[in-house]
Amino acid sequence: MKTFFWFLVAACALALTGCTSGSQFVSTASSTPSQPASPTPPATPAPTSPSVPTGATTLSNIQASSGWESWGQLPPLYADCNSPCSGVDWSITQGIASPSISGNAAQFQISGTTPYADVLWANPVIGQFSTQGLPDNDHTLLPAIHNFVYSVDFYVTDLSVTQALEFDVNMYMNSVAMTWAHQCDHLGDGDWDISVNSGWNSTGISCKNMIQGWNHVTIQVQRGDDNSIIFQSITLNGVSAAVNQTIAPYTVPSSWYGITVAYQIDGDKFESANTTYLDNLSLTYW
Repeated sequence: MKTFFWFLVAACALALTGCTSGSQFVSTASSTPSQPASPTPPATPAPTSPSVPTGATTLSNIQASSGWESWGQLPPLYADCNSPCSGVDWSITQGIASPSISGNAAQFQISGTTPYADVLWANPVIGQFSTQGLPDNDHTLLPAIHNFVYSVDFYVTDLSVTQALEFDVNMYMNSVAMTWAHQCDHLGDGDWDISVNSGWNSTGISCKNMIQGWNHVTIQVQRGDDNSIIFQSITLNGVSAAVNQTIAPYTVPSSWYGITVAYQIDGDKFESANTTYLDNLSLTYW
């Protein structure tokens, strides 16, 4: 039931967010992965930190956690496809020492034959199947959470094949779903897009300062008192911009309960092989 549950979660969330965005899932490093030559630390200024109150809780190094699940997504419908998924292949390899900032990065790879196919990876951090020891069985934690900060260092090995990279927070509670999905549409309009109902809207905020090498993104979002989905700000490589957009939540089965963090790589027009790395992935909530 675990795989089926999170398959449905991802399918619903992505169908509603209109992902534009794989065939083996590897949970730990079992072989030496390909590595870019001479990795360098971030060349950009330190990111501006969002305002986080005393008493907020941070879940750190999620890229090193167990429990990552993954799905391929094929055009034109982009419905989730479990491995093996004809046309797109993918893997995650954890415990990467280089390139890494912490010494414990995770490598994400996609390749395939279907142009513009995507791969989504998600980790259930709170609620059902929590990888952080936070099952919230008495249903008291989730209702008290209204704010999130998603923060991660990510390494781009080849900008020329990086169609889009997506960073998400999802919350499911009381038959309501909230998805805060953000993608840098690098080979598209070069802007940050956010998920809006059945598609994507450009924020008009440029992500052209994403570099080949280490980058850092920090995303701040909020759940309104009416469960509205509030996009607050994005900071990429030290450049901050306010989003300030609000959309309505959507309905899911009452049995869905939890919070996930997600990362997605979108394939380009040739579905070129692409490798990226995540490090210091954290979710702060209050």
